[in-house]
Amino acid sequence: MKIFSPMYERCLRWAQHRHAVYYLSGMSVAESIFFPIPVDVMLAPMALAKREKAFFYAFVCTLTSVVGGVIGYFLGYWAFDSLVMPVLESTGYITRYDEVVKWFEEYGVWVVFIAGFSPIPYKLFTVSAGALHMALLPFLVASMIGRASRFFLVSAMMYYGGDAIDRKLKQTIDWLGWVVIFLAVAGYLIYKYI
Repeated sequence: MKIFSPMYERCLRWAQHRHAVYYLSGMSVAESIFFPIPVDVMLAPMALAKREKAFFYAFVCTLTSVVGGVIGYFLGYWAFDSLVMPVLESTGYITRYDEVVKWFEEYGVWVVFIAGFSPIPYKLFTVSAGALHMALLPFLVASMIGRASRFFLVSAMMYYGGDAIDRKLKQTIDWLGWVVIFLAVAGYLIYKYI
């Protein structure tokens, strides 16, 4: 069933919308606080659709993601018990939060850099850094470096691999989409029941 290729084509069209950079910014801020979908799903098509702006988009994502990270940090710092903890409990993220706290104790500021670069949910680390009263300056530096590394890597791949990546994605997007859904469901089931 081909449902992902029409979605991919639609994303490429939306990426050329005159307000796309504002949507990208909003998504980037939200993803650093609460939004579950990584901003890469919007950054990659935008960088592919307008390759001359690929690195500008990476810069926008970095800046707005760090702004969102600071908001998450202060939510954790000032409103953890009253606001953040009930959300973690109701969404089932409390055990993941406990893991993040252990990682902070073990790795310190490096865990923020790793979370900023990797597909680990960055939002858990922004809130946790605030809740644990991590120093703000190291948090900002680690966030900036981690997020910039990730977003500039995505944009560079789109910029330099542009047409070849586009052709390959058009050939395999439906297959990849179903594989990702299968892996996400399997990962969730493994995490939930093992």
